[in-house]
Amino acid sequence: MMSENNVENILEVKNLHVNFHTYAGEVNAIRGVSFDLKKGETLAIVGESGSGKSVTTKTLMGLNAKNANIPEGELLFKGTDLLKKTEKEWQALRGNEISMIFQDPMTSLDPTMKIGNQIAEPIRKHKKVGRKESLKRALELMVMVGIPDPEIHINDYPHQWSGGMRQRAVIAIALAGDPELLIADEPTTALDVTIQAQIMHLMAELQREINSSIIFITHDLGVVAGFAQKVAVMYAGEIVEYGTVEEVFYNPQHPYTWGLLDSMPTVETASDRLVSIPGTPPDLLFPPKGDAFASRNKYALEIDSEEEPPFFEVSPTHYAKTWLLDPRAPKVDPSDNIKARWAKWEAMQSGGFESVMKEGGVY
Repeated sequence: MMSENNVENILEVKNLHVNFHTYAGEVNAIRGVSFDLKKGETLAIVGESGSGKSVTTKTLMGLNAKNANIPEGELLFKGTDLLKKTEKEWQALRGNEISMIFQDPMTSLDPTMKIGNQIAEPIRKHKKVGRKESLKRALELMVMVGIPDPEIHINDYPHQWSGGMRQRAVIAIALAGDPELLIADEPTTALDVTIQAQIMHLMAELQREINSSIIFITHDLGVVAGFAQKVAVMYAGEIVEYGTVEEVFYNPQHPYTWGLLDSMPTVETASDRLVSIPGTPPDLLFPPKGDAFASRNKYALEIDSEEEPPFFEVSPTHYAKTWLLDPRAPKVDPSDNIKARWAKWEAMQSGGFESVMKEGGVY
């Protein structure tokens, strides 16, 4: 459905299932996830905590815990299935062709090791160069990610830096091997809003410079609005909506996506109360029958508790997994916020995306 054979695809994830064996039973953490990624493209994976975002990306890095089991699926990176690689092959791949920026820079950095040496280490390992040359490249990377006076600060330790500067160091480490695929797992969560904006701007600039593909994990739709080209919305270990950033933000079709967008205030939000999605995600020790979102969905149909919905095609680039898109389904009345987004989508189709944004349209 969403993963097709294409020479431009650097990554194709096909029907991925990941289970975890626990003392309580088997947790079905990832249930049939599929998507693809082209060279130089950014995919944002969004959803609540526990939806499966981080497990998906850790699987792409071969970093799942030992109790993980992958009974089904393919992870094709440049045409090669990552799931068939040995641990030695994974070690050659990680930090080289595929790198990851983790959520908390303080726990990502070694507190006993100088930052310059931490940036230089993957360069020495993967590029097979000496200490002097690796430190020279580390200085170049520090300049690239906007660290001031790198010649002075290359010998600093992590505790001497602010959270935003530490995150820049983590990004430099991730870029040290010139990766073709960069995975960012909520890299701005531990930072304040102004620093978040700086880091997002930095990542966008670096992507244009090095032409890498990015998978960006977040629970905050607002963070990725101007950053990603495609968005995958995850819920209960599944992708429930998938499309371009404009399609997902302005023409959302899944009730869960509606809930996420309603809970995200914008400058146009009229209400002084924040909206939340009622209930909690299902227990994936016992995945629910039918649509996993049915118990939290006020628009749920009778079939939602009986049969899992297929993906319905909204456009060649936009899919949503909801029975509401079945031709037989009744029409529902979403929130004023969603209807306003649909109205903007209609305007975009006639007048173009840029003209709508100039008139004050926002994500």
